[in-house]
Amino acid sequence: MRDDEYSLDDFDFELPPELIAQEPAEKRDESRLLVLDRATGKVTHSRFSRISEFLRPGDLLVFNDARVMHARVPCMRESGGAVELILLAHCGNLRWTAISNRTKKLKPGGRLIPLRGEGVEFRITGRVGDIIELETNVPLTPDALDSIGVVPLPPYITREAAEYDMERYQTVYARASGAVAAPTAGLHFTDDLLRRIDEMGVQTEFVTLLVSWGTFQPVRSKNIAEHKMHFERFDIRDETAVAINKARIEGRRVVAVGTTSLRVLESTFHSGRNIPGEGDTNIFIRPPGKVLSIDALITNFHTPRSTLLMLVSAFAGHDTVMAAYREAVEMRYRFFSYGDAMFII
Repeated sequence: MRDDEYSLDDFDFELPPELIAQEPAEKRDESRLLVLDRATGKVTHSRFSRISEFLRPGDLLVFNDARVMHARVPCMRESGGAVELILLAHCGNLRWTAISNRTKKLKPGGRLIPLRGEGVEFRITGRVGDIIELETNVPLTPDALDSIGVVPLPPYITREAAEYDMERYQTVYARASGAVAAPTAGLHFTDDLLRRIDEMGVQTEFVTLLVSWGTFQPVRSKNIAEHKMHFERFDIRDETAVAINKARIEGRRVVAVGTTSLRVLESTFHSGRNIPGEGDTNIFIRPPGKVLSIDALITNFHTPRSTLLMLVSAFAGHDTVMAAYREAVEMRYRFFSYGDAMFII
């Protein structure tokens, strides 16, 4: 493994457009699974429904329980004309931040009326760059947001959101509302699969990372060390940290389900243990840096030249990961949020 700095081009690969999954698999756990041994580079091809064959009794799986907000809100301007908001964050009381497909047309003082639901309106209070500052006329509870918005599908899914996306672009264990993108590695798990791995002695714990729209922002600097990561809100509860630290002491594997769970674990890992608490993290995990907090990772296939591909490379080794990606392309795996999965051991 190299010890020098990597460039953005080191994380590029050819991906035929037809391999970008536009629809979820018919059933969550019917997606394909590429198992990668990071020590040897050996690749095994399987199905996600059979992931228990690669787990061990005593393993501890750490899931991100973030729930995707119905953050894409189609609106009408008071002066006429359609506009779409993607709500980014609740800033307390009635205040929100958002981005829009019509940012330049949105002026402070203007009102936006959602096209779905009733009784909610937004008033524009300011703008910082591309970020719009808003105030609602009523508290925007999760139920109220569900009534006026839809889930914000990633930019590389080119179709409109359908009714089934409200369920399928959400994990079965989603709890903590506030994310604007799904922790997609968890989308493959069904209630039945979770029951089966529990029965074989696999432990499950949950952390929260509210995935932000910044997860889709491209890296623009050729020198990846110059890239600045976005902040995301996280929470790792006392009992969760205790369970993870206990597993590590006992020599059991800590398995992160998704890059978002790993970002929480690595952000809170100090002196060989995870520290409970909540806060904001902009951790940038990339080679030649090392991942210290986990033993295995379940993850989807990520976009070329992305920080998520860099994170996976820091864990499993750049050359090993890129070789596995080339094989996945050759084998016609489906990529990105609704695509297939990897289990890196």
